[in-house]
Amino acid sequence: MSIRLRLTLWYSGLLAVALIAFGLIIYNIIYHNTINELRDRLVQIANRVEASGSGFTKEFNLNSSAPGFDASLVGIQLVDYTGRRAGIVAGKSSNIMRSNLTFPYPDQEQVRRGFVTKQVEDTPFYIYEQPITIKGTDTVIGLLQVGSLVRSEYALFAQLRSILWIAGSLGLIAAFLLGMFLSRKALMPINRVTEAAERIRSGSELSLRIPREKPNDEIGRLTDTLNAMLSGVERAYNHLEDLNAVQRRFVSDASHELRTPLTTIRGNVDLLEKIWLSSERGSEESSDGREMSPVTNALTDADKRAMSLESIRDIADEARRMSGLVNDLLSLARADSGYAMDMENVALGPLTEEAARRAAFLPRHAEWIVGPLEALQGVEVKGNRDYLLQLLFILIENGFKYTPSGAVRLSAARKEEYVGLSVSDSGIGISAEEVPHIFERFYRVDVSRGETLGTGLGLSIAKWIADMHQARFEVMSQPGEGSIFTLWLPVVKETRSMKPD
Repeated sequence: MSIRLRLTLWYSGLLAVALIAFGLIIYNIIYHNTINELRDRLVQIANRVEASGSGFTKEFNLNSSAPGFDASLVGIQLVDYTGRRAGIVAGKSSNIMRSNLTFPYPDQEQVRRGFVTKQVEDTPFYIYEQPITIKGTDTVIGLLQVGSLVRSEYALFAQLRSILWIAGSLGLIAAFLLGMFLSRKALMPINRVTEAAERIRSGSELSLRIPREKPNDEIGRLTDTLNAMLSGVERAYNHLEDLNAVQRRFVSDASHELRTPLTTIRGNVDLLEKIWLSSERGSEESSDGREMSPVTNALTDADKRAMSLESIRDIADEARRMSGLVNDLLSLARADSGYAMDMENVALGPLTEEAARRAAFLPRHAEWIVGPLEALQGVEVKGNRDYLLQLLFILIENGFKYTPSGAVRLSAARKEEYVGLSVSDSGIGISAEEVPHIFERFYRVDVSRGETLGTGLGLSIAKWIADMHQARFEVMSQPGEGSIFTLWLPVVKETRSMKPD
């Protein structure tokens, strides 16, 4: 059963209960008012009849002169119980005497004061019965009955019941139809929400939004909430698609970078195998008196030793390169998995001096200049010492790598609550179009491809380390003039040493 039908049935049921209750109240009010008015009139007539009598039984005036008395509608009957317990009619008012009507009456033992409804020859009468007793005793000797024709009242009651039933039924039907219409109109936005959800479920219309008509009501607020949720889902889906694309590119680039050193290693291993296998075969042929191959004759022991050492050096270089690449990939895998670094207060001055000392031993063609570093005096940052050293070495090694001649400088500066470590070089530089991409994984500046060795992962790792330290990078570069990489770290503690006067 649909919500629309359930709401309509609930609404119609409540309305039906209300209509029934209202009809019962109206009917009972009219019924009791009419009957009470009739009762008062019958009692008044009975009192007039009793008051006008001066003796029993012949001198009772059965034609009362009570106000509002209509002889055609009200009849009076006197029953005598003195001669027999079943009673006998002792007198009638002229109107029922002419009509030859007789009100039913009880036996003497059953006489009670009250009102009864009797059918007299298919005509309804409402009768007031008043016992007549011997003065000073409870002995019933007669019964005075005053009855009124209530055909019109009963007709009124029947007509009122019909009106209430018909009006209630028509009202209920109209309310049901109106409820169906209103519920359909009220639930129409929910239908639109359902249709939009069905289209979104297929994943083809994530940009779809539900139109809102009345943003201030419950449906409007629901629509706004769902639209906000859809925006979040779309952003998450697009972000996931971007991550998948980056992941695919990452796997492809990593495979390519690993394939190159593996190919070199395999080639050198094959060369070594050929050299020494051919030497063994040559010795066997020489001992058997057979002629050795020209290749074996052409290679002396010194040549074999030189070629073997060269192949071993190539294998070692490629192994070191693979080791560095694997370590870089491990760092990026930690970054992707949400790895949390151990943080503590790190004195930035000694850390930078150690990085500068170690950097002096790196292979380079450029001059290595350190300073000024006075801005680091007494400055502490919240971070991980090993990762900060790794970040500085990445910047310094990049400076050496892309500076075939000139100088690479490490310096420091202070700006408000931040301290900056700058690595500047006079190398090949970076164009403005490529600066936004240099922190992407496996990205390498076009002019450097094929000219310098590298994997394109260093700056990606540096960016991750900077983000973990709530630091930011500032890059300035001009092609052919060099680059300046500045890392701005937030200062958490600063102690200035006191200089003697």
